Amino acid sequence: MKEKNTKRPEADIPEAMPDGVIEGRNAVIEALRAGTVIDKIYLAKGETDASLGHIASTARNLGVVVVEADRRKLDGMSRTHSHQGVIALAAVREYVSLDDILRLAREKGEAPLIVVCDELSDPHNLGAVIRTAECAGAHGVIIPKRRSAGLTAIVAKTSAGAVSHVPVARVPNLPSLLKELKEEGLWIFGADATGNVSLYEADLKGPAAIVIGSEGTGMGRLVRETCDFLVSIPMRGKLNSLNASAAAAIMLYEAVRQRLN
Repeated sequence: MKEKNTKRPEADIPEAMPDGVIEGRNAVIEALRAGTVIDKIYLAKGETDASLGHIASTARNLGVVVVEADRRKLDGMSRTHSHQGVIALAAVREYVSLDDILRLAREKGEAPLIVVCDELSDPHNLGAVIRTAECAGAHGVIIPKRRSAGLTAIVAKTSAGAVSHVPVARVPNLPSLLKELKEEGLWIFGADATGNVSLYEADLKGPAAIVIGSEGTGMGRLVRETCDFLVSIPMRGKLNSLNASAAAAIMLYEAVRQRLN
């Protein structure tokens, strides 16, 4: 099911900055009322103001992620320097459901190929992954609701417009999502430097989900344990790890190569 988005007339919708930032209590409240697709709301940590509490409860009822942040972070995000303790980031498009992604694969008559990003916090990395997913013909990308970049303007720019073509689902719990994918017949391949299956030995021709871990710590323990295969990319240099988006590109294009044969 798609996230709720009941829009009011366009003239009533507060205008976001070019980078999708909406600042100030009234502007954020109006954006929520207007049905603007909000990726995330940041509230000043420790504030007990009633209007901020109203924003938080309204946002959560609409399924919007609310994050507490210290004033310094809000000041750094602010473009107007009058954020009043609240900043919202507008999403550039609506999120879809897992069913939507699987339906797309069925309509194309193809084995599902899905990228699952485990807490990629860098929007440039997420944008690059979405761009590669589109180029490789993946049917969708899945991200967690929390501790992840979302479909913000920075992600859209980095993706070179791919966010307009690749369905992106956002889920509350990745291990549960992976189990659901298994029930749908997909094999789960986690990119892991210590994996015991070489990339070129992995069978990516069938229904597959490729899991890419976070920039710093890789896959979380529960996500890692839920994978069917832990796949290592052969390394021949002195470094032993790749950027998350580079790892995603290598994994995806090995899947493309296998599916062409």
